[in-house]
Amino acid sequence: MRLSFVSLVLLAGGAFLFLAQPARAQVPPSTQPLQDPSAPGAEAAAAARALEPFVATYEAWYRGRPAGSATMRLVRQDAAHWRIDLDLRAERGVASLARLNIHQSTTFDLHGGHFRPLRQETERRAIVFGKEVAGTYDWERMQARWSGDISKERRRPVALQQGDMSALLINLAVMRDARPGAVLNYRFVDGGRVRPHVYHVHESAETMAVGDMGYEALRVERRDQHGDQTLLWVADGVPTPIRILQREDGEDEVDLRLIEYRGA
Repeated sequence: MRLSFVSLVLLAGGAFLFLAQPARAQVPPSTQPLQDPSAPGAEAAAAARALEPFVATYEAWYRGRPAGSATMRLVRQDAAHWRIDLDLRAERGVASLARLNIHQSTTFDLHGGHFRPLRQETERRAIVFGKEVAGTYDWERMQARWSGDISKERRRPVALQQGDMSALLINLAVMRDARPGAVLNYRFVDGGRVRPHVYHVHESAETMAVGDMGYEALRVERRDQHGDQTLLWVADGVPTPIRILQREDGEDEVDLRLIEYRGA
C-alpha cells in the first residue's frame, strides 16, 4: 500500500537526529570512538553532551523528484526544558499547489539519562484543510493522551513506561547510541500509538557528501511490520543525519538530504 507524500513525510520527519556543531560542516568529523552507552553513567553523560542548540536544513525529494525543504531546530527553553521543531514546506510538485506546510514539535526534559517527552504538537496547513493535534505526557500519572483532530481511538490514554519517547526523541537517542554493529531498542509512544522501534547499525561506514565535504557515515536501518524501511546515515561530528530515506516495497519514497547546519 502506497502512502501519500504528506503521510510519508510525517513518518520521515521523526527520523531527524541532532547534535550541534558550527556552521556547514567546515571541520572534519572526529575520529574518536563512540562511548559505550552500557558503561556506568555513559547514557546520562551522552544525553547531556548531545544537547546543543542547532538549525539544520534538508532538501526533500519524493520518488526521485525534488519536492520541498525541511528545517529542524533544537532550542533550550530554560534550565530544565528543551524543544525540538520540524517544519516542512512543499515547494515543488503537486503538494506545492496546495501550499502544504507541516509543523511538529516536542517539548522535553532529561530524566535519568533519558530524553523524556512532556508535550507534543503537530500542525498541518494547506489551502483546503487544517489539522492540529496536541499530546501531553503525564509522568506522575504515567499516562499520555492526545487531543484535537485525531480519531477517537487515539484519544484514549496510553500507559507510559520509563524510557518511552516520541519519534523525534527516539532519533535523538539513535544519534547518541549508534555505533558499529549495535542493535538499538526503543519504545515509541506518539500520536496515540505504541510500537517497539528496533534499529540495526551497520558494521562499516559509507562515504557520504554534504556540499563539498565528505564524511564516513554509519547506516542505521529500521524495518516496520510490513517490511518497509527507514534508513539514516549518521556521521561522527555532524549534528544531524547526512541523509534520511523512507523506502516502501523496496522503492525510494521520501528522501531527505542534508544541505547545511549551524549552531543556533
